[in-house]
Amino acid sequence: MKSRLGAVLVVLVCNIVQAQAVDVPAAVDSARMSNADRDAANWLSYGRAYSEQRFSPLTRITADNAKQLGLAWYADLDTNRGQEATPLVIDGVMYVSTAWSMVKAYDAATGKLLWSYDPEVPREYAVEGCCDVVNRGVAAWKGKIYIGTFDARLVALDARTGKPVWSVKTGDEKHLTITQAPRVIKGRVVIGMSGGEYGIRGYISAYDAETGKLNWRFYTVPGDPSKPFENKAMAMAAKTWSGEWWKLGGGGVVWDAISYDPELNLVYFGVGNGLEWARSYRSANKGDNLFLSSIVALNADTGAYVWHFQVNPGEEWDYDAVGQLTLADLTIDGKRRKVIMQANKNGFFYVLDRRTGQFIHAKPYVPQNWADGLNPKTGRPI
Repeated sequence: MKSRLGAVLVVLVCNIVQAQAVDVPAAVDSARMSNADRDAANWLSYGRAYSEQRFSPLTRITADNAKQLGLAWYADLDTNRGQEATPLVIDGVMYVSTAWSMVKAYDAATGKLLWSYDPEVPREYAVEGCCDVVNRGVAAWKGKIYIGTFDARLVALDARTGKPVWSVKTGDEKHLTITQAPRVIKGRVVIGMSGGEYGIRGYISAYDAETGKLNWRFYTVPGDPSKPFENKAMAMAAKTWSGEWWKLGGGGVVWDAISYDPELNLVYFGVGNGLEWARSYRSANKGDNLFLSSIVALNADTGAYVWHFQVNPGEEWDYDAVGQLTLADLTIDGKRRKVIMQANKNGFFYVLDRRTGQFIHAKPYVPQNWADGLNPKTGRPI
């Protein structure tokens, strides 16, 4: 049944802690993020912690008493467009993004609206994206809330008032959009792009959280080979392409998954599909087309390439690698391994060594008939 309210934010509770009075709202920093797994009262980042495990250690709500949950409050988000955000809860305040890249802050205990921000994305921009004007969430850092807008701006807001502190355009190309939740890593706001179906050359960027200055950028597919490549990784990737792919953009946008390992200082992200979708059009039906449909690791300080694992070489099924990237330390064959895991759109669940990108194993998690299996040593589809 369609609600007359359109989209709403619903909060269910057994008991809820009153909003805390804090000197600096959204007081998130590296030390606090490092302890996010043990901070049961707060949800500090999109995946709760850098590992993106999304596991809450709270124990008050159990399988036995969940039936006692009831409506505490709701908020009308005044739009009936898609809503995909994961709210942050920091020191009793809930920060949530909505369709059209708007941001709202609520008292988490009462539902009182503390402030609302509208970046005023032009409504005609809706035709620029493939999958509605959704937004997946915000990031918090040292008194600021960060939002990527559907018209490809990155905006920093004062967490107390919702007023813009700075705003930067993240690219000059047409059809750029952002639907991803930013992550803040060591004082840098990391954000990718959407719009891979519209002639975009994909990339991921890091901006100074205080000023909005671009710190580094990593492209996911090579550009025009008649011009110098940005780095050795792009020169390597270009050898896996053919034809005149750069005239179409190449695709490979980074529109969702990001995670981070503070110990290794590596940022991990998933890369989307290519453009054109058919490899015969974009690459003369030749080559693996790196880094499409790949999981990539970069140095968090410099954006320098460290390793990659391509899930679907020569991708043309839209089996991209943007599914959530979860970090864990697991015992495998009697050895403790630092792993990164993904349930990929191709139907296989992958486990990789997150130090090196080495394939450990993968198994089907749904029925699939596009591949006979995976090479047990390399993980390459058969």
